[in-house]
Amino acid sequence: MFFIRFVAALALVAVIASCAKPPSKFRTYNGPVVTHVVVHKAARQMELWHFDRPLRVFKVQLGGDPFDHKQREGDRRTPEGAYIIDRRNPNSRFHLSLGISYPNEDDSARAKANGWKPGGDIFIHGRGPRFQNAQGDWTDGCIAVSDREMEDIYAMVRDGTPIRIYP
Repeated sequence: MFFIRFVAALALVAVIASCAKPPSKFRTYNGPVVTHVVVHKAARQMELWHFDRPLRVFKVQLGGDPFDHKQREGDRRTPEGAYIIDRRNPNSRFHLSLGISYPNEDDSARAKANGWKPGGDIFIHGRGPRFQNAQGDWTDGCIAVSDREMEDIYAMVRDGTPIRIYP
């Protein structure tokens, strides 16, 4: 009799566990509005601000050549300048991502004057499954944080938020 009750209890636990939803990568945020984002490349730091008050600070990893401004497609550099968060990708191969409006008018003009393509697809993103153990500056010009941190950033930052990237 004990054995039958034990097996029934295990079966019940298995049924309940199979119905449980995995944790969502989409978080909620009900705090102060993020009015702008600031990235300091040399310090490998990104700050989310509410007017004159920092809300959160994150350590970041950058493009393979973090010390210069992005000039053209394929140079693996993280851009510097004033941009806007202009899109969201909930299905990014880097967990979640927020698009940065690179190139701006100055970037496009500089590239055109030199006969280059300016490039694009610059994002703030997580690591995704392939880059969990990446060390140093490993992106192709993007700004990377951990997947968990990206979940918070994705919830906090809205499309249209200004982002300023400093050397």
